[in-house]
Amino acid sequence: MLLRPRNIPEVWWISAGAGSLVAFGLLPLRSAGHAIAQGTNVYLFLTGMMLICELARRYGVFDWLAALAITHSDSSRARLLALVYGVGAVVTIFMSNDATAVVLTPAVLAAVKKQKGDPLPYLFACAFVANAASFVLPISNPANLVVFQHGMPPLSEWVAMFAIPSVLAIAGTYALLHWRFREELREAMDESSETAHLSATGKVTLASIFVMAAALLVASELKMDLGLPAFATAVAAATVLLLWQRTNPWHIAREISWSVLPLVAGLFMLVQAVRLANALVWTEAALHTLEGWHPIPASLTAAFSIGIGTNLLNNLPLGLLMGEGVQATLITGALRHAVLIAIDLGPNLSVTGSLATILWLIAIRKEGLDVSAWKFLKIGALVMPPTLLLAALTDHLIGR
Repeated sequence: MLLRPRNIPEVWWISAGAGSLVAFGLLPLRSAGHAIAQGTNVYLFLTGMMLICELARRYGVFDWLAALAITHSDSSRARLLALVYGVGAVVTIFMSNDATAVVLTPAVLAAVKKQKGDPLPYLFACAFVANAASFVLPISNPANLVVFQHGMPPLSEWVAMFAIPSVLAIAGTYALLHWRFREELREAMDESSETAHLSATGKVTLASIFVMAAALLVASELKMDLGLPAFATAVAAATVLLLWQRTNPWHIAREISWSVLPLVAGLFMLVQAVRLANALVWTEAALHTLEGWHPIPASLTAAFSIGIGTNLLNNLPLGLLMGEGVQATLITGALRHAVLIAIDLGPNLSVTGSLATILWLIAIRKEGLDVSAWKFLKIGALVMPPTLLLAALTDHLIGR
């Protein structure tokens, strides 16, 4: 999946790996079916996000955001980067990191295409803020709900625990990205006379996005799964808009990246195979060992081990495994927080570290762009380690 031999899409490598587990008898067919069914909440969530994204693209929300961004940038590429990053942080916090990858990335690409210059600084801003801002709220990343599972703290307690580490992660990631692309950002942009205008259907779509964000916040506070609210909101919005415009639903459906769903199903199958191989025993033993260490080395060891692991295995399956390990060992405090921070922030190292980054990659490929694993890794190696260190240490100091 990471190297993509012959440019074969990621979904085929994940599906082939998962299928081989069944073919060689390492994963019984019944267990494979159970693993696929276990991902229902994630499938619904992703489908809802991709559907609302396609509605936003079709009915001009992306074009409106593009014109708005250019207008407020005042011909400054650095200011445009700050604007893109800030919007990405807000979208991630209130709609999840997957929404930033799926919804915001095409809007940003539409904006920068109107100007001469390299679009990659702004696209990287979308990818990195999607993970950096993903532990501000429980809904900011579905992996948060997986790690805490039945022990999800109230929203006020969550904010008290993670607000400062997450703000520092967001700020640190931005500062490093700005420094990395400082040469590209010095160039001035062309003056733009374009006026930002949103049609009536675009306003309905935008209102639907706000309704979805509110529904996800309520569902999170009630400790409900997020998949059904996201899916139901998107389907309701699509029904209203398609009936209003008398549009064939097929035109919407064919633009959605359905390959993401079998990719996620394959990841759930891999996790089930790991469970059957008793790898959770190793996870629990490692967490128990860290509990006996001094708190700072324990938190940092957990953070960097898991952070690197997300890039080898992807943070969705690793989040599932670590969530079960946390529940089994009943660990609390800074060590548990370090696990969550690493699951969310660690994927900024590689292009396949999180599902959000994979969705980001799919989104830019649809527009004729691509980013190699090596190119992403060079920037990720600059950004991820210092921000993970900063967030984990800050969380430890606050928890004392």
